[in-house]
Amino acid sequence: MPTLTNLTFGGITWEPRFAQSIDLEKCIGCGRCFKVCGQNVLSLRALNEDGEFVEDEDDDEIERKVMTIANPQYCIGCQACSRICPNNCYTHEPLTV
Repeated sequence: MPTLTNLTFGGITWEPRFAQSIDLEKCIGCGRCFKVCGQNVLSLRALNEDGEFVEDEDDDEIERKVMTIANPQYCIGCQACSRICPNNCYTHEPLTV
């Protein structure tokens, strides 16, 4: 299957790679990726000590927060999130057409 490619403004071939997953064990919830993503792809979510997501942010069970891919359909494949991530948490894949 062919992979989706584009050209940069300078005419260089560029292959977008889309966010597929975030390693929750590595993620420290620093929010750097959230700040660089202008596409509303990511969301910070709370985890309890059992590693389960907690919906009530005021809950005393919260152990830590991690970033999640909340809206993968908005990802444009720029990989800015993984370039800024201090813990190499992201997995990206090209789009095959």
